Amino acid sequence: MRPTQRLRAALFTAAALAAALMSPVLSPAMAAEQIRIGELNSYKAQAAFLDPYRKGMELALKEINAAGGVIGRPLELVSRDDGGNPGDAVRVATELLTRDKVDLLTGTFLSHVGLAVADLAKRRKVFFLAAEPLSDKLTWADGNRYTFRLRPSTYMQVAMLMPEAVKANRKRWAIVYPNYEYGQSAAETFKRLLKAAQPDVEFVAEQATPLGKIDAGPVAQAIADAKPDAVFNVLFAADLARFVREANTRRALDGTFVVSLLSGEPEYLDPLKEEAPIGWVVTGYPWYAITIPAHQKFLDAYRAAYDDYPRLGSIVGYATIKSLAAGIAKAGSTDTEKLVDAFEGLEVDGPFGPFVYRASDHQATMGAFVGTLAVKHGRGIMLDPVYIDGASVLPSDAEALKLRPAAN
Repeated sequence: MRPTQRLRAALFTAAALAAALMSPVLSPAMAAEQIRIGELNSYKAQAAFLDPYRKGMELALKEINAAGGVIGRPLELVSRDDGGNPGDAVRVATELLTRDKVDLLTGTFLSHVGLAVADLAKRRKVFFLAAEPLSDKLTWADGNRYTFRLRPSTYMQVAMLMPEAVKANRKRWAIVYPNYEYGQSAAETFKRLLKAAQPDVEFVAEQATPLGKIDAGPVAQAIADAKPDAVFNVLFAADLARFVREANTRRALDGTFVVSLLSGEPEYLDPLKEEAPIGWVVTGYPWYAITIPAHQKFLDAYRAAYDDYPRLGSIVGYATIKSLAAGIAKAGSTDTEKLVDAFEGLEVDGPFGPFVYRASDHQATMGAFVGTLAVKHGRGIMLDPVYIDGASVLPSDAEALKLRPAAN
């Protein structure tokens, strides 16, 4: 080889080596075909909960993909807004399946929307993890093979509050709730469980309000006029804020014992600030008072990622993606039937500690916190919060199977 040829060869080798060093090296997981998660939710209608929820999902995705993905493949989230409407949700879910070619479905917030997507999952035989909707029908009366649920159900959260309601030993109760599936179910469950524990109880007023459109003044006054000595509240989001402010202005609940679903969740408690109703017994998420090691790890990671504290939506979003990753890993596949089989009895490590998706009714045993509202430094907080394991308030497997006629 001539000197000029040797020089050209050396320069070519050096250039090739430099190009190789400058090219991005993909991990095997990142180079593999992505697992596409189809997610739909009421982002515009329920932003207070679902903005943190999205952040929780993104944090989990980042952690999972940084560790190599699942079964050698990265996770990809394909999100759509469902408009807070069952018909729109079914259309969006169908588009995710047919146009976006997602491997499975997850999400939804409102109970009637979740039920509509669950029915689609049943008909299309596609896996669906309902993240947030609380309707008991989702896993019981209308339960199906292809639908699972993460959040503690309406029944579970009412049962968590029941010991305090019974201990208060109040006879005259009023109930206020949003007039759709979740609110109706919560009201009926509360009346049934309290009547069983305290047969002489009376329900002297019942206010069913349109979701997101409460006329809070007349509702608060109607409850005050009934002169109850206790109230069960199911309102949330803007409806809750309007009701609390009108009740405070009219002193409609002075001296009245109140138990309330969801009112300790930061999404709904924080906007009330110093107006937070003191003494209410609630389910919620006191992120500032939880000593569970897994939660501290989650809290540190969330703050580092977003320079903010988590809301309950953050927990739900994070645990949703972690659940899907655990289920896919156990199944070794995204095949629907294998994934369903894997989720039955699936153990997941969540921010509140380990929980299980029951084989009997597809309900997760992730729990919630119960505490009493107070105001500190101009903001509402939960005092003496206690974590209630979801498994402790669920019916037995044998009883749950009887509640699922459509799935058996």
